[in-house]
Amino acid sequence: MQITANGIQIEVETFGPQDGVPMVFIRGLGSQLIHWPAELYEGLAAQGYRVVLFDNRDVGLSQRCPKDGVASGAEEITAAALAGAPVPAAYTLNDMAKDVVGVMDALGLPKAHVFGMSMGGAITQLLCIDHADRLLSATIVMATARTFAERGGNAEWLATLLARDVDRETHIKNCIAEYINWGSPAYPMTQDEIAMQAAQAYDRAFDPEGINRQVLAVIASTDRRQDLTKVALPCQVIHGEQDTLIPPEAGAEIAGLIPNCDHHLIEGMGHVITPKQASMLVEMMQDFITRRAG
Repeated sequence: MQITANGIQIEVETFGPQDGVPMVFIRGLGSQLIHWPAELYEGLAAQGYRVVLFDNRDVGLSQRCPKDGVASGAEEITAAALAGAPVPAAYTLNDMAKDVVGVMDALGLPKAHVFGMSMGGAITQLLCIDHADRLLSATIVMATARTFAERGGNAEWLATLLARDVDRETHIKNCIAEYINWGSPAYPMTQDEIAMQAAQAYDRAFDPEGINRQVLAVIASTDRRQDLTKVALPCQVIHGEQDTLIPPEAGAEIAGLIPNCDHHLIEGMGHVITPKQASMLVEMMQDFITRRAG
């Protein structure tokens, strides 16, 4: 369903009892709500939670958010970056955190547990910092607190992150290749499963320029390390030991900064959440909430 959140249209799906304790899931860069494994959100819904999934702005069925004078095409952004010119963002991750609060407002949810992965994990950090009064707990998955520049980011790396307009078959091949690079060896997806998911995402809403605006929001994000030391919420960090996109040390750093933060380093997990990981994560969430935020 479409709702108005933070002044824009956001696509939302909910699972579980209407009166269940709310749990909001936040996706990573360029991905859509359909990328969440059904085994994960249905498993938590079966535990009595009201699980909220949504498409971040600029992807899926949510509103596109261009800004006049801000480039969205991969070639234009790359050329500017290589020339040392500014690559301004159309919005920030702080705006995307406000989108989450807006989704909660539209659904009438005063507070919620929040689970964010990758870029969604960065947004979750900002919710902890700027909107702590709306959170019951925070689960930060495969994320970093550092800026792009702090992580060694440069124009060449930026170019590899940008999305380009390709046909359906090429998109599917690209997704399969990406999975090889950062999949979860102990919790694998088959090539057919990856291809089916990629085709579904392409047919639903493939928009490279929207993805690129998200990339620039990530690039423009500020360092969160100092602010995390002041977080007083129940928090846990989950990170894959085989994460080749955001190294596990980044998750350990976040866990060390947030007071009393739980830390789970998962052997055999990469930079993806697959159906085979779902039961482990459902159990982990239930245990964490029971112990820390029940």
